Amino acid sequence: MVNFSVESVSDRSSRTALIVGAGQGIGLEFVRQLVQRDEIDRLYATYRNPQTELLAITDTRLSCLSMDITDEEQIAAVINAIQAETNALHTVINCVGVLHEGTMQPEKSLRQVNAEQLLRYFQVNSVGAMLIAKHVQPLLKHRDRAIFATISAKIGSIGDNHLGGWYGYRASKAALNMFMHTTAIEYKRTCPRAIVVTLHPGTTDTQLSQPFQRNVLPEKLFTVERTVQQLLAVLDQLQENDSGEFFSWDGSRLPW
Repeated sequence: MVNFSVESVSDRSSRTALIVGAGQGIGLEFVRQLVQRDEIDRLYATYRNPQTELLAITDTRLSCLSMDITDEEQIAAVINAIQAETNALHTVINCVGVLHEGTMQPEKSLRQVNAEQLLRYFQVNSVGAMLIAKHVQPLLKHRDRAIFATISAKIGSIGDNHLGGWYGYRASKAALNMFMHTTAIEYKRTCPRAIVVTLHPGTTDTQLSQPFQRNVLPEKLFTVERTVQQLLAVLDQLQENDSGEFFSWDGSRLPW
């Protein structure tokens, strides 16, 4: 179990950070907690919906950038804008994910599986993170310790799948884990100080989980504040040989 006291977080963390998907939920809370830390010199945060509390945060170190993770041109434009201001990022955390939207809901059986919904899951949960890894790579080619983390989910573990269902979400998170594991191998050659990991945040009280909280025990439903504290603690304790691994919120390793 990782000690997630605030004082111990980010002792070796970055001066310049990028939070992708900071418009709500876990991503927004990462921004709120990082702007409270003196060691952060510059913080970039992306959002998709302009109706976000992110834009109400006033801090001279914070730059908010509009970006849709499913549009590679937008990803490239955002990274180019960051490169115009800095030649290095020390922490990149991708918090974008989709479980339900509009009429799209997790499939309970094969009868509910359809190609359009599957592609949407993969586009948001898997491909987007891969494109971020592609475009942000030049900013991680420096001599300082760096983190590239992506929010995954335990439900994406093939070894831990004993219940079935939720085909698209499970598979897209499993694909995300493979994408990041493979990225870690390449980064060892091109960005040797970068640690690439996927993270299971636990069930967190956000819009993503709200329709599915009924059967979650109160002690298993985390506030966003607690979730981000725990994840920052995990990131802070990572070593370079942890790159390519899949970690739970308490610092334990999860099976693929």
